Amino acid sequence: MKTVKIAFILMVILGLSFAFAFAGNTPEERGKALFSDTALGGGTAGKSCNSCHPGGKGVEKLAEKKEIVVMGKKMENVEAAVNFCIVNALKGKEIDPKSDQMKDLVAYIKSLKGKVPAAEIPKK
Repeated sequence: MKTVKIAFILMVILGLSFAFAFAGNTPEERGKALFSDTALGGGTAGKSCNSCHPGGKGVEKLAEKKEIVVMGKKMENVEAAVNFCIVNALKGKEIDPKSDQMKDLVAYIKSLKGKVPAAEIPKK
């Protein structure tokens, strides 16, 4: 019984530690992490958003565009463009446009406006 209590207390402490660790992150920070996640949307290509857009290059003005065209296809909004890339480049499945993941990704993309320094973009 004593072991069960100790295990329970440790689980609560561990859970609170994770909650506090993630609570301090901003949507932009969480979005940046997702932008570099090769498992986003269950992707199987071993790529992340950052693989094609290092440091956010090429998407820094995406959120302000009236018309978004990706690979010759018109997208209705940023969320549709993100999902198009998840499906076609990352070889994953679309994520819910209203999910926290999508909100965080869009927040990160919006935060890139005017902030993509050349130093962050790897030279090929």
